[in-house]
Order: sequence, then structure tokens, then C-alpha cells
Amino acid sequence: MNDIELLEDAVRQVRDRLAAILGAPGEGDDSALGVGGLAAALSGADGRRVCAVTVAVEEAGRLVDALRVVVAGEVHDRSLPERGDDGLAFAHGLRRGWQLVERLTRVSPAEARRRTLLGAAARPRTTLDGTVLPPAHPLVGAALAGGEIGVDAAEVVVRCLDQAASVGCPDPVDLAAAEQALVETAAHAPAEEVGVQARAWREALDPDGAEPRDDRARRRRVFRLGRERDDGLTPFGGMLTPVDAALLRAAFAEADKPGNLPRFLSDADRASGTVMTTDPAGQTTITLTDPRTHGQRHYDVATGLWAAGVRSTGTEPGGMRSTAQVTAVITLDDLRARTGVGWIDGVAEPVSTATIERMVCAAGYAPLLLGDNDEALMLGRTRRLFSPAQLKALAVRDGGCVNCGAPPGGCDGHHVLGWQAHDGPTGIDNGVLLCPECHTMIHKNDYALRMIGGRPHILAPPWIDPDQKWRLLGRQRTRILTTLRTTKKHRPVRQ
Repeated sequence: MNDIELLEDAVRQVRDRLAAILGAPGEGDDSALGVGGLAAALSGADGRRVCAVTVAVEEAGRLVDALRVVVAGEVHDRSLPERGDDGLAFAHGLRRGWQLVERLTRVSPAEARRRTLLGAAARPRTTLDGTVLPPAHPLVGAALAGGEIGVDAAEVVVRCLDQAASVGCPDPVDLAAAEQALVETAAHAPAEEVGVQARAWREALDPDGAEPRDDRARRRRVFRLGRERDDGLTPFGGMLTPVDAALLRAAFAEADKPGNLPRFLSDADRASGTVMTTDPAGQTTITLTDPRTHGQRHYDVATGLWAAGVRSTGTEPGGMRSTAQVTAVITLDDLRARTGVGWIDGVAEPVSTATIERMVCAAGYAPLLLGDNDEALMLGRTRRLFSPAQLKALAVRDGGCVNCGAPPGGCDGHHVLGWQAHDGPTGIDNGVLLCPECHTMIHKNDYALRMIGGRPHILAPPWIDPDQKWRLLGRQRTRILTTLRTTKKHRPVRQ
């Protein structure tokens, strides 16, 4: 069976699977299920079937993406500069394989580069003398070929592992362990979460690589103010360092949090958002709501903080400071030993211990006691609402919303065992962080939460997870460093 026949067979299998889910005509029927037929069948299907079709279509898409990566990698190999005039790209008047992929497929240059680089890393390579070399990342390649992971997750895994391998020459056994762990994560987690884990593994493999990256980021910081347009508006843009981005994200999260009073309101916005109501007894109530859009509110926060900084120049130190707060997460041992890396809330890229030290000098820190499973221990507050200290500890343990990964600043504390229904205590070992949307989803749907080993786990309804397995929640990145160190400590010494 040639490549075209393999592709046609895969398409037939996808159609038959969708038809079985929807109870629609299959490939052997006269009215085979196509795009139009799928749309018609979905309109009358229940929610469970729609979810099943969504998963099946995505699996089919991953298989097609894997084929795209394979053929792009082949084009890349046949277009290498050392092939000279015999190169495939050169025969088409081009210099690089990705340029030929772009011309043949009509995708963007960025997408063509991504496919060729991923194909070169995840598939076997053939040298000029015909020798077949194993792929640089065989587990990623196998998972891609099987449709188990998508190209977004595969790309970030390959990129982070290659970055770790390019500096410091990490142990190949550690690299293989990292690749296996990341592929297993990518098989069930969103690509964004895989990226967080991949960066954490990169730092665990190369703990000295973060500080040079911090220095490069600082050298590349830039703010550009464009030319004023005819309508009076001025465009701006630039690149923020991780710390500065975290500060701004924290300020935005504070402004967006429900229940907080609007900040940096202009007189016009304050007037339009003020409502006066009078009850039958003649009592007048004044209510202030925020009339601004999401983007306008962020604009006013940023420019308001800039204006506060300008006004505080030359006056008392620390004047007009924002109430927004940023939490830097790092193990206490790493901070004391000045090794390893840490993470700043709202920023995926790790920062060096030196950067964390600068934040500690500016704001101070309090050590958080962790248990054997890296769980944050009970703080001993007996109250209905979680205290700020407890919420901060949950942010360290969970990294944000345990379900979707939203930043901690916009999350609420949720009792795993209900406060009223199950006498659940208000403590770290009975609390998780949930954003408002996920908080509502957990309460309204048939999801179950449980603390296992001091860490939150979730059980989806049977129609979503037929295997009924408890899944670990949260994105604690420091745990990867601990895991690798423990593995290396107990690894037999090679003779």
C-alpha cells in the first residue's frame, strides 16, 4: 500500500468512526458521512456525542498533522546544503527545505519552518551515504506518528530539550527520562501545560542556564512609542522582562477580580458607572460599577501606574505603590544555595535564582513548610474563608487554577470537602484554587474532587472519562526539580 492509499485508508477509518458515534451512514453507504453530513448529524446529536465527535476529529487531525511533519522532514533532509546541486529545494530555485514546503503547501513561513524542524527532530535521518540514523527524539516521533500528541506539544518538547542539550551537556539518561515524562504529559494535557512542564524540565536538566537567559532578556527589553495617528491615538509596543511582565499581569488580575472596587477611573467613566437608587422609604443607595471594557480597564491600570510613578519621582521612597502583588515560587533550599530556578506568577518562562534574590531583597519572603509529597502544610486557621496566607500557599502548590491554569490572582479558594455539607476545614490540605468559571463548572457538573497525598485530584463523569481515573491537578513546577534530583540520587552508579 503506497502513501496515498495509506492516507485514504485513514480517512475511511475516521469516517466510519464518526458514523458509528453519530449513528449516521458510513463509508459503505451511498450517502457517506462528509463535512456536510457531519454538520447535519451533529445538529441533532446530544452533548455526549458532540464531545465524542470532537475528540475523534481532533485525533484524526493529529494523524494528518503527523503526516505533514513527516513529509516536511523528508523535504528538509533532501534539501540540506551539503547535497549541493542535488538538493530538492535547489532544484526548485530555493535555498532551504522550509521554503519549498511553504511554496508547495501555501502555509506561512513560520508554519513551514515549524514542520520542517519538527520533522527533522522526530523522524529517522538518512545521510548522504545512505546510512539511516535514529531520530533525535524517538519518543516524540512515535507519539506523533500514533496520533497521541499534537504538533504544538511536540514542538515545545523538542525545543526545550534541545535548549537543555545545547548547554552543559546533560546526562543522556536524564534527557530520555525528561522526554518520556513530557510525552506522557502531552498525551492527556493541553499544549500550554506541556510547555510549562517542558520549561521546568529544561531548567532541571540545566540549572545554570536560567541566569544567562535572564541577562539576554534584560538586554532585549524595549518599549516603542509610535507616531501619533490622525485620530489622536498613538500605537505602542515592545518586549517585557519576566519580572516586569509579572508585575503588570498582577496589576491586571487585581483590577479584573470580581468584588474589587474599580481603580483609575476617569471622571467621565465614574459618572457613567454611578447609579443612584431610592427605595420606598426614601433611602438613597449609590452603586459604582465599572463601565469600561476589558482592554480599556487594562489600559487605564497601566497608564495609571505609569502616572503614579512619574508623580512619585523625587518624593518619599515608595510613594504611590500599587497594591498588586507578585509571588515568586522557589524551593527554600535552592534560594539559600543560590542554585536552580524559580517561577513568577503569570509568567511561564523560569527565572534564575539571582532574579528571585533581587525580588526577595525588595519585598522579603516567608518560608513555606512542605510535606513529603511537596504539599503545603496546614496553617491552622479555623475560618470560613481562606486567608491571604493560605491563598498564597495554594498558589505555590497549584500554580493557579488547578483545572485550567488561570493565574492565581484571579482565583478563589474552594473547599474540597464542603464547609457546610461535609464539615470541611478551611485549610491547605482541603483547599484548591479555582478561577470563577471553573469554580462554577465544578459546582454545576458531575465532577468530584479529592485530596490524595496532599495533592488535589479530579474525577470526570463517566461519559467523559470511561476509565474513571483520578487525575492530578495543578502545575507545581518545582516538583519536577525535586523529582529529577531524587531519581539521580537513587540511580545506580555506572561502571
